[in-house]
Amino acid sequence: MVSTLAVLVLYVGIIMCMPETSMAARIKDLAYINGVRSNQLVGYGLVVGLKGTGDKSNTIFTNQSLANMLEKMGVRVDPTKTKVNNIAAVIVTADLPAFGKVGNRIDASVSSIGDAKSLEGGVLLLTPLRGADGEVYAMAQGSMVVGGYLASGAGATVQKNHPTVGRIPNGVTIEREISYDDFRSDLVVISLRNPDFTNARRVAEKINETFQNAARPKDGGTIDVKTPDDLKSDPVKFISMIENLEIKPSSLARIVVDEKTGTVVIGENLVISTVAVSHGNISVQVKEEEKVSQPMPFGRGRTVVTPDTKVRVEEEKGRWVVMKEGITIKELVSALNASGVSTRDVITIIQTIKAAGALHAELEVI
Repeated sequence: MVSTLAVLVLYVGIIMCMPETSMAARIKDLAYINGVRSNQLVGYGLVVGLKGTGDKSNTIFTNQSLANMLEKMGVRVDPTKTKVNNIAAVIVTADLPAFGKVGNRIDASVSSIGDAKSLEGGVLLLTPLRGADGEVYAMAQGSMVVGGYLASGAGATVQKNHPTVGRIPNGVTIEREISYDDFRSDLVVISLRNPDFTNARRVAEKINETFQNAARPKDGGTIDVKTPDDLKSDPVKFISMIENLEIKPSSLARIVVDEKTGTVVIGENLVISTVAVSHGNISVQVKEEEKVSQPMPFGRGRTVVTPDTKVRVEEEKGRWVVMKEGITIKELVSALNASGVSTRDVITIIQTIKAAGALHAELEVI
């Protein structure tokens, strides 16, 4: 019997090389208006119509919920004697968008909380969705769309994806709106998605080029903008004009490494001090066979099984590569490729360069 230890390197690594100059980006892509956001809704409901894949009969809360629902419809049942397997208790979630109006429809996510095997083919019964304040803001109902399936027989089960979670497209109707009284205020507060002092200053300067002395950066993530007198009656136009202004964003020098998939993403403002790198690959191969020692006929010996293990270690000679100070991302990638290293070796080299103090960038391992 042979067992081989091998290192399989999957070249899924992606090296992203950005141009030397940053492209301009709209303010709306870098920031959002403070207070204008979506709100999460959640509710408890029942999915019916399942083909024997619902909660088991000993799921207490499902039976109790079914009994309560039937009682409201004039049917009295004993939840302890209810035995059905075509219903499932679920949690329904949805995002109430900013400025969502009564009657607008949004999507719902439905997740089983019992021991149901699949929600495929089910229908969600009318379910109230509440906000963090406990008030009902929407109602959900409709047929499930499940991106998977479950098929089982006497001795085998086949499952694809996750059949206990599904969606209901446009299955939620908004019944209550969220008021945005501050939206018509004389002061518009802009919040950066990624706080950065340089970007906060650039946003304020760009706004002041169009609206004189209107913007002032409050901190690294917030810019206060005073609404001009001639636009106080039309705040939508004012905010739209701000959102479409463009700046050249400042990005943090960063390298993101995902060692699980072998992905490497290198940001733009990378700085490396002069450093020499040598990296050698080591491969280990273990070959094991079982040999049987058989005694001669009529002998007093015993049959013995002994393992025969052979270990072979190969080490490739490392090549020295000198990376000079101030090299670009393109030159860095070319230097690493010239040394013939794999993506996973690149990850190790980058971590070692960082440990040596020659990599002046944030290294993030995910």
